Amino acid sequence: MTAARHLIFLVEEPSMEAFLNALLPRCLNGCEFDVYAFRGKADMLKKLRNRLRAYANGAIGESRVIVLLDRDSDDCRCLKRKLEAMTRSAGAGLRSRTRAGARCWNIVNRIVIEELEAWYFGNWPAVRRAYPRVPDDVPGKAKYRHPDAITGGTCEAFEGVLQKRGYFSTGLRKTEAARDIGAHIDPDENRSPSFKAFYNALREALE
Repeated sequence: MTAARHLIFLVEEPSMEAFLNALLPRCLNGCEFDVYAFRGKADMLKKLRNRLRAYANGAIGESRVIVLLDRDSDDCRCLKRKLEAMTRSAGAGLRSRTRAGARCWNIVNRIVIEELEAWYFGNWPAVRRAYPRVPDDVPGKAKYRHPDAITGGTCEAFEGVLQKRGYFSTGLRKTEAARDIGAHIDPDENRSPSFKAFYNALREALE
């Protein structure tokens, strides 16, 4: 598998789009990319199959596709199987990493567990660079120690931490926070397992 010259990211909402647009220019060493956001998870699952069929029929060209979908409260294995089934049914022009292996894929499906804010908890120094008043001891607290296992809603937990220090008093503005934090994320230091899975696929595409 040769190094990708162009990457296509399919995401479920504008906050992930903003996060990637802030993060990726620091990670891709000049590789071109496009991020396409759907109007939420339901909209993405409804329309994704048709988008994948277009790629399978040649629209993908020499690009590689990375699909990112929040787990939320879904079963991660079931959600991954659904994405893989969509990929298979789209046509032979798509080779998923799950089936083709690390060296031959042109599309990879990744689940964000449970949502984007878990990736923030996984790299707390990036959050503090964006929002300096938040305490630095948050990752050491039992509730936040494992970013992908935070209970009660990762977004709500993140919003609560920031509001205690005077940020987003009227509610978390997700796209703004994604842009601010994405500009500071250190991919090599992120502790979220789902972020690591995403980033490892990204590095494979670039190698």
